[in-house]
Amino acid sequence: MRILIYGGSFNPPHMGHVRSANIAAAALEPDKVLFIPAAIPPHKELAAGSPPASDRLAMTRLAAAEVPGGEALDIELEREGKSYTSDTLRQLKALWPEAELVFLVGTDMLLTIDQWHEPEAVMELSSIAVFAREADSAGAVEKKARTLHEKYGATIYVLAGEPVEAASTDIRGLLPRRQGRELLPDAVYEYIIRRRLYEAKPDFAWLRERAYACLAPKRVAHVQGTEQEARRLSERWGEDAEDAAEAAIVHDITKKLTMEEQLILCGKYDIILDECELANEKLLHARTGAALAAELFGCPERIVQAVRWHTTGRPAMTTLEQIIYLADYIEPGRSGFSGLEELRQAAYLDLDTAMELGLRMSLEEVRSKGQTSHRNTADAQAWFSARLKERGLDPFPWEPDEAVGG
Repeated sequence: MRILIYGGSFNPPHMGHVRSANIAAAALEPDKVLFIPAAIPPHKELAAGSPPASDRLAMTRLAAAEVPGGEALDIELEREGKSYTSDTLRQLKALWPEAELVFLVGTDMLLTIDQWHEPEAVMELSSIAVFAREADSAGAVEKKARTLHEKYGATIYVLAGEPVEAASTDIRGLLPRRQGRELLPDAVYEYIIRRRLYEAKPDFAWLRERAYACLAPKRVAHVQGTEQEARRLSERWGEDAEDAAEAAIVHDITKKLTMEEQLILCGKYDIILDECELANEKLLHARTGAALAAELFGCPERIVQAVRWHTTGRPAMTTLEQIIYLADYIEPGRSGFSGLEELRQAAYLDLDTAMELGLRMSLEEVRSKGQTSHRNTADAQAWFSARLKERGLDPFPWEPDEAVGG
């Protein structure tokens, strides 16, 4: 039995790790490939802002699943103190006494391996597999391999193949800029975004793909238009355009669900509905969509709240909440109802005016259908109307001449 061992911080595990393990597995044909994240690496400190060990272990398990026979072990995370390779190899040898343990290293690690803690134990307990990453280092690798064999009796496997050039440090710097997705296994990237590790923000193409998959096909154009409008309104009113885009992309992710499906989600997320919401299925997607935006995409609270209030509105809405409410109402694909052009004009002249008008139009729409408006909408319209009066402004002079649509 042969077991390939791959240790490291895995902070985060990336495609370089996966490709290295796959190259080594193809060459050495091990029965197992063990990824072992270190608790406290002996040669470096974990970077500031690193996630807890539990997250690194979870990500490593996801990455290991990309390798035949791959699995992640927590033996170093469970052990106190620094993670010395010799201690780990002793534990593994106790578990699999008859197995050949093969420890996977890079060129730099091989060239300094005799400076490690208990190097003689490392090479007695395991063989070493090494990548010669660059052509001009191959000679140094071969020379070092001979030296280690002569000094320690070490068995060294020199592996051909060029792993993906990726560094966890670089990836951690890219993730807050919505970059680096291609350097990570898909499942690892999704995990990072859901938990917003490393202050990561989702790549917009990735976010759109997943959000659109939740929509009825005919709604995709509306969501695209809402994102476009939200970005423009953000630039006009000094809001974060990327936060607005995130909110717009996910604002309707539960819109197509049936009442039964909405109620299941309400139960899952402990959403308590009032009588008006129970009587009007259209109101529920803002509440369930906000909950899913947080769980599936790790959206921060300000974005979650913009999704939460994009249908009914509320008094004292934040600028981002107002932008999503209005963008949903006036996006370029909207047409054919009274007051739309007036609302579009107001949205770029004065937010308070636009909100009061939009809320008034929404109330009129509900009344025209013989339905009862939600109290949040009425309260919000009254709040913005009072705010306009405080500012010495009159509401936008709009009177409906036909039923509006929203």
